Amino acid sequence: MIDWLNTKMFNFVHRNNLVYNTCWEDPRLDRQALELTSDDDVLVITSAGCNALDYALQAPRHVYAVDMNPRQNALLDLKCAAIRSLDFEQFWEMFGRGHLQSVRQIYRRKLRPEMGDWSRSYWDRHIRFFENPNRPFYFRGTSGNLARALNVYINRVLRARKWCDALLAAQTVPEQREIYVRHLRDRFWSRPVRFAMGRNTTLSLVGVPHAQRLQVDRDYQGGIVQFMQDCMTAVFAELPLKDNYFWRVYMTGSYTRECCPEYLKEENFWQLKNGLVNAVSTHTNSVQGFLEENEVSISRFVLLDHMDWLSTHSFSLLESEWSAILQRSRPTSRFLWRSGGLRTDFVNEVRVQYKGRQVKLGEILQYNQELVDQLHPLDRVHTYGSFFVARLAA
Repeated sequence: MIDWLNTKMFNFVHRNNLVYNTCWEDPRLDRQALELTSDDDVLVITSAGCNALDYALQAPRHVYAVDMNPRQNALLDLKCAAIRSLDFEQFWEMFGRGHLQSVRQIYRRKLRPEMGDWSRSYWDRHIRFFENPNRPFYFRGTSGNLARALNVYINRVLRARKWCDALLAAQTVPEQREIYVRHLRDRFWSRPVRFAMGRNTTLSLVGVPHAQRLQVDRDYQGGIVQFMQDCMTAVFAELPLKDNYFWRVYMTGSYTRECCPEYLKEENFWQLKNGLVNAVSTHTNSVQGFLEENEVSISRFVLLDHMDWLSTHSFSLLESEWSAILQRSRPTSRFLWRSGGLRTDFVNEVRVQYKGRQVKLGEILQYNQELVDQLHPLDRVHTYGSFFVARLAA
């Protein structure tokens, strides 16, 4: 019954809301793992669309952004419309600072005509997300609402804003470590925060399903809360923070020109505007549904962490999905995914039809563990327990 309720809560959040207003996967690692060329066609789960645009900057043939939540695709559609229709300063105000003056008029005149019917209907109701400088876009959506609540806690309860600002302004890792350990770590991780972060309702707001939480509880000493505490220690005390736009945007509600996703940098904006954005398309569907309904050949699959949920609740759907993936893949295809757990050995147990016989994925996938061992510790997000890069064995 508890598992059923947790699943219902997660599905309610994801089917009725814009969940992600920014991607929470580090594309710096992806670029090295994918090695995109002009011959590549990429399938990526859309999320907030930041990484789809990041891949487009590598000039592949096409980027198919697929998501079952049409609101996530509407966000990427809005970004693509803004790239095509706005100048850089307007684009930066909208997606760098999270608010744009006269956004309703600009939307009606320039952005709305560039989008399809569903995205238009969504932003007709929600373009107000970009209106208020005191509550910018990055404090909207379910993940943004949680970030806003944590900022209220930091500002009004802990009264620790000056130390957060000092942490973001630090120029060296030792300076970061001194500020975090001395002034923030123990104050932030109070008993109420540890309790809240251990609730499935809270985790659903940032897209962590119950199945993923169980994997972390199983694999990590101290469970999900200790895992998150250790992740934050790594981010704030062990890795350079000055270019970590993932955490900055949720600590402040905006990016800076020096610390932002690649698509928000002016030189990259112009590359996208001058044609690269045309390689991006959005598709509201499951991965399996998209692959079965479209005659496409995909050389790079970026599957994020959605298999964690399927592995517990719908293993047969996971097998069907991988059968569709293999049907549309090339001999040189690469597969990239992440997991909240430390071990995702369930992937190797997936049974598929391959070259006329039934096999387990573990028999036909060749993992690049050396590359993963090199890249995963450098992950600026640092909230995933594991990272996988694989190709089809010869």
